[in-house]
Amino acid sequence: MNIRKTDVICIVIVLIFLLCTSALAGSGEILKRWVKDRDFENKNGSELTVSVTYYSSEYIEALVASEAEKNLWTADEMENFKYELLKTLRLDEYIPIHVAIDNRGPAMHMAPFDRQIMLWLDGEKYAPADYDKRFNFKLLEKRDGFVFFPRFDEKTGKSLLEGAKRAKVAISTSISSTAEGVPFMDFLWDIYDDDPSRLYSGRAAAKLEIDRLIKRLEKLALQKENLESQLAEIQGELDMLNQRIEELRKE
Repeated sequence: MNIRKTDVICIVIVLIFLLCTSALAGSGEILKRWVKDRDFENKNGSELTVSVTYYSSEYIEALVASEAEKNLWTADEMENFKYELLKTLRLDEYIPIHVAIDNRGPAMHMAPFDRQIMLWLDGEKYAPADYDKRFNFKLLEKRDGFVFFPRFDEKTGKSLLEGAKRAKVAISTSISSTAEGVPFMDFLWDIYDDDPSRLYSGRAAAKLEIDRLIKRLEKLALQKENLESQLAEIQGELDMLNQRIEELRKE
C-alpha cells in the first residue's frame, strides 16, 4: 500500500487540529467551572445577570492555554500574556474576583460597592481591600471589573487561603430592584485543591519577581533617605548643643 506525502501531511494536519480542538474544549470546561452566573427577573419584565469569576490557579492556567491556542502564540507571547495577566490580578497581595453585570432593567445604584460585596472563606467574612470604582456609578446596561480581597491576615501575615476549602462571594440584592426576594446573591466554589504557587514558574514568574524586588528596593531607598534626613537633623542638633556647651564653659 502506497501512501503519498500529501496524504501524510493531511493526516498530520487533521491530528493537530483534533488535538487543538480537544485542548480548547478541555480549557473551556475548566473556565466554565470557575465562572458562576445568577439570573433574575421580576414581574415587570426587568432582567439581570450577574457573573462572578474566581481566579484560581487552574482557571488562570486554562485561560492562558486557551488564549495561546486561539491566537497561535509562540512560547514568548504566551509568557508575556501570563506576565501581564498575573500583574493585573495582583496575586501577591490579593484574592482577585471578577464581577460582570448585565442590567436589562431600571438603573442600578451600587455605591459604595465595597459595602455591597463580601468574600467568605470557610465561614470567615472579608471586605474588599480595593475595587473598580466604576461600580459606584449609576449602571444602565453592562459593566465589569475586579474586586480585590485581602490574601493575608493583617495580624499574623498568614495566607487566608491556607487550608481553606470553600469560597463564597455574596452580593447584596439591594443593588437592583430586579433581584428582589433574597437578601444576597451567593456564588460558591470549592477551593481545597487550589495552589496559587504553581503559577510562579517560568519567565513570567521571574519578571514578576523582578518587579517585586524593584518595588522593595524603591521602598528601602525611600526609607534610607528618610533615615538619613532624620540623622542629619539629629547631628545638627548635637553640633548646636555641643557648641552652646563650649560657649557656656568659656563664660
